[in-house]
Amino acid sequence: MSTESTGVSSATGECVLEGLIERITFENETSSFRVLKVANEADGRRVPVVGKMQRVTVGTRVRVTGTWETDARHGAQVRADTVLVLEPDTQEGIERYLGSGLIPGIGPGFARRIVERFGDRALDVMDREPHRLAEVPGLGRRRIASVVAAWQQQRALRDVMVFLQGHGVSAALATRVFRRYGAESIRVVSDDPFRLAVDVWGIGFQKADQIARALGIEREAPGRLRAAVLHALAQAEERGHVFVPRHVLVEAAQTTAGVSTELIEIAVDDVCAGAEGRQEDLEDVGPVVYRSRRFIEESGLAHGFARLQGTKVAELSHALAAIERFERLSGTELAPEQREAIHRAASSSLLVITGGPGVGKTTLVRALLELYQSAGVIVRLAAPTGRASRRMAEATGREAATVHRLLEFEPRGGGFARNENNPLLAGAIIVDESSMLDLSLAFALVRAIPSGARLVLVGDVDQLPSIGAGAVLRDVIESGEVPCVRLSKIFRQAAASRIVNNAHRIRSGLAPEVPAKGDLSSDFYLVSARDANEAADRVLLMVCERIPRQFGIDPRRDIQVLAPMHRGPAGTDALNERLQNELNPNGQSLRFGSRTFRVGDKVMQLRNDYGRDVFNGDLGFILHADASGEQLVVHMEGREVVYDRGQVDELTLSYACSIHKSQGSEYPAVVIPMVGAHFVMLSRNLLYTAVTRGKRLVVLVAEPRAVSMALSQVRKEERNSYLFRRLKDAVARKRSVDGE
Repeated sequence: MSTESTGVSSATGECVLEGLIERITFENETSSFRVLKVANEADGRRVPVVGKMQRVTVGTRVRVTGTWETDARHGAQVRADTVLVLEPDTQEGIERYLGSGLIPGIGPGFARRIVERFGDRALDVMDREPHRLAEVPGLGRRRIASVVAAWQQQRALRDVMVFLQGHGVSAALATRVFRRYGAESIRVVSDDPFRLAVDVWGIGFQKADQIARALGIEREAPGRLRAAVLHALAQAEERGHVFVPRHVLVEAAQTTAGVSTELIEIAVDDVCAGAEGRQEDLEDVGPVVYRSRRFIEESGLAHGFARLQGTKVAELSHALAAIERFERLSGTELAPEQREAIHRAASSSLLVITGGPGVGKTTLVRALLELYQSAGVIVRLAAPTGRASRRMAEATGREAATVHRLLEFEPRGGGFARNENNPLLAGAIIVDESSMLDLSLAFALVRAIPSGARLVLVGDVDQLPSIGAGAVLRDVIESGEVPCVRLSKIFRQAAASRIVNNAHRIRSGLAPEVPAKGDLSSDFYLVSARDANEAADRVLLMVCERIPRQFGIDPRRDIQVLAPMHRGPAGTDALNERLQNELNPNGQSLRFGSRTFRVGDKVMQLRNDYGRDVFNGDLGFILHADASGEQLVVHMEGREVVYDRGQVDELTLSYACSIHKSQGSEYPAVVIPMVGAHFVMLSRNLLYTAVTRGKRLVVLVAEPRAVSMALSQVRKEERNSYLFRRLKDAVARKRSVDGE
């Protein structure tokens, strides 16, 4: 082994070293992070090795591949990609290995006796002829049984790690795989490496395909092609689609797999013939393919809404009295459309209330509470996100939960305790920000609503649809089968806000109005930019200097940059890097792969993690890191959440975030870069959603042509969904069955 390959001459670049573990300085069994001192066989130098790896012991001989790095506190060290356990090659090494505490029941004394009896064949005897341990003085039958069981478990872990790391899986991902499948890991991965893309976070199709190639799986293997089809379906779901037209699916899977169309067509048929997919011929659409789960949810949700809509509930005859009492106690005069909504709620089992900012949705929810409570109806309040549920609770003075908490999510089983067999104990459920309900969550909610209970969905249908698949609120309204009240009157206090007025102008396709030059009393401003680079510079100027100075708003906690796209100078990626350097330059720096986080950074959760009760779009701040720098503690939505190195890829900086990710949130101040380079994403819905996120201040930093492009694009966020048609059909069938 050359000096360069061991990294001895220079603490930079890649390295490979072999040697004995002399010391374990730190280890965390929960995160699998360890710090080792390895005596390099090439020159005897003691090398610090850090990273996620399987359990190892002092005296173990290992081969480490990784990269030299310089830690601010500990100096030069190797960041391990793989740590492979090698067999000790001397009797002294075997004795030290067995006596290291690796195997319960064998200490240094028994290790010496085993080596004295079997010499350099000791490990081979324990593998192949463990019964011969009876030949070692002092080892009784019971101890031998426990030693053999522990040895076999340890060898299984070692074999799995060697196998996975030998096929290009990093130590961190190999640990995740072992946690998921245990001793079955080698069999599972060998039989179907593409299962990893579905079962293990962080391993997508490309990584699974790399492992498959290393295992000798052919390019045209049916299992690989089915995986490409499922990958294309999953990618479409991430863009919000419930199904994919068959010809679009074939094209996407073909691009992924790099094989002929004919082979992909066969793979699509295989997927649809099995449990994972389903093909449907939809009117006006043609042949489409669903993932089976999405088909069940869409069909089930349509039937669930039809069940609610067709259920007769006792009419609450005191609606007028409830209105008068609410107006007297609150000092508020309800608009005619708000009164209509209350009368509808008094007689309906299913009701939708929609409208933009400033039209009194929150006031109406408070009036509905008066209606239901005065009739003795048990009411539950909920919203899709923690932030939205807290706002609902503050506005109503009543407890409000996330929909997940309302339905009592069970992390172990991945389902909800509340369902049709164990329905919610409530006579009315009011869900705010219901434009954020995706297909899966809406299906779970409707299943749990008992017969005779009422459901009120409150939200702004003109916002962007949910982050998850589907466009539930839009489809329910478009079906025409559910009572719907659209609030449009802007109340006097809200009418004084340029944010509110401009949101309604944008929804109508009109350019936003701006204050006179020098007017510092407005809550909406438009800052012109010539191109994306100038827009990015002006965003930084607004966030870091102008807004904090003129309005006294905290730039880190209370200003949110919302961008249409991630890429480009005015995209979230570049803006986050620049804002981090400006707003948090001195926080303790922590390197995770290609990303750097700092203590004090604003961060966002990127995926639903039900076990830790954090969800896609949740915001937080990094409070501190542990001594090893391998765990972050984030203050997330009112509580502390721990992330180890294997979970940090679920976080991203969020000084700037996408407009899609901002749904259901409000911020004291919002800065929106909008440039021509964002043309792919620009639409009225997008601009409208961004503007309505601002509570006290909105600053639009834009190329004039980009604003014109957004206003001229009247399309909704196009999503492949058939809920509106299924709901119409389900209601018609129920009416027919009921003889109406």
